[in-house]
Amino acid sequence: MTSTTTPTRPAVRRADASSGTEFSTDLSTELGTPKRGLAARVSLGKVFAPVPSEFLLITSTALMLTGFGLVMILSATSATATARGEAPYEAVIKQAVFALIGIPLMLVASRLPIEFWKRAAWPALIGALLFQMLVFTPLGIDNDGNRNWIKIAGLQAQPSEFLKLALALWIGFILYRKRTLLGSWTHVFIPLVPVTVLVLAAVMAGDDMGTAMIVALVALGALFFSGVKLRIFILPLLLGIIGAAVFAVTSPNRMHRIMSFLDANCLADYFNSCYQPLHGIWGLAGGGIFGLGLGNSKEKYDWLPAAANDYIFAIVGEELGLIGCIVVLGLFALFAVGAFHIVRKTDDPFVRIVAGAITVWIVGQALINIGVVLRVFPVLGVPLPFMSQGGTSLLSVLVACGVLLSFARTLPVPPSQRRPPASRARAPRAARARIPR
Repeated sequence: MTSTTTPTRPAVRRADASSGTEFSTDLSTELGTPKRGLAARVSLGKVFAPVPSEFLLITSTALMLTGFGLVMILSATSATATARGEAPYEAVIKQAVFALIGIPLMLVASRLPIEFWKRAAWPALIGALLFQMLVFTPLGIDNDGNRNWIKIAGLQAQPSEFLKLALALWIGFILYRKRTLLGSWTHVFIPLVPVTVLVLAAVMAGDDMGTAMIVALVALGALFFSGVKLRIFILPLLLGIIGAAVFAVTSPNRMHRIMSFLDANCLADYFNSCYQPLHGIWGLAGGGIFGLGLGNSKEKYDWLPAAANDYIFAIVGEELGLIGCIVVLGLFALFAVGAFHIVRKTDDPFVRIVAGAITVWIVGQALINIGVVLRVFPVLGVPLPFMSQGGTSLLSVLVACGVLLSFARTLPVPPSQRRPPASRARAPRAARARIPR
């Protein structure tokens, strides 16, 4: 005697790539054949979820600027290294090692949730301050009158570079926690102003005013994007301007550089403060529209100090001409567009404040560096982000980009960028099998 029974049809859990959610479907419906005792589970999660265009824009510009910087560092250092009897590729290999460390760190940071960055705000600031204090130990070294570097096992690092990112995260977290109290100046200034002054004091104790100005720019950028009232924002701005003026007037070296910058006839002081600015502008002018060709710079032969560091933009202009300079400026402009889109589109105050501070830091520092080369600003000693030689600077900027990418993942994906759901063609149902008892 036989009877008709319906075999158990296993279900498959699937993941929607656009949303990361799972749904169930009938395996026999999909395959058209019934199977007994079979259970399958497929969970893709959010690994293959589409990312916003801001993510791709920031990633691509950061990688292109880093690669561009490696090429220019090689061009700026190989000839003089060979003349000193050193390996011609030593400088670029060191920079490439930091790039190979920083790029994976950027990608890892891009996968971290926002809650992680909120929890890391206080530890990051305390750790960065303790790291900065190492410059006042026997590990600290002097460089061009500044004591803002340390040397460990032959490797030189600038701890203040990490203070920029740590301060941005900390201010973003503090203002996020006080987002309902930002109408009162006391809640805005405490503890923001005392802690920022402490960070600035730690940097200025090493006599590095250029880095201190960028740190102040980070704090002002975070305060601006927090949405505080204009009258509350103006007071810290005025305090920053007054503080910069006081530090400039009280230092004969800084005043000498400022006066040489204001001097129209800088040739009169050619062998002193005007030497580097003049050779920088001469390098840019000598490149013309199309440049002398990659590797054909004349200024890099020990005429231009810091050719691979603060004045690498002058080498770009000399070798690649106006076209190369426009490419660099265009890449920074695209980076700024992607970063500011995060600020504009997010609904999270923490994301808006931190992303705004990081963007002001990277883009503002690039504009200041280029302005110094063009003699729009006096010599301040700040590197060009992504491109100047310096492993600590490159690491800090790439990790900051990772924070921006982490924020970009939280943005809503427009319908035009969403992946269409996979079409599930239903196969004809198989005939029910007759199974004897």
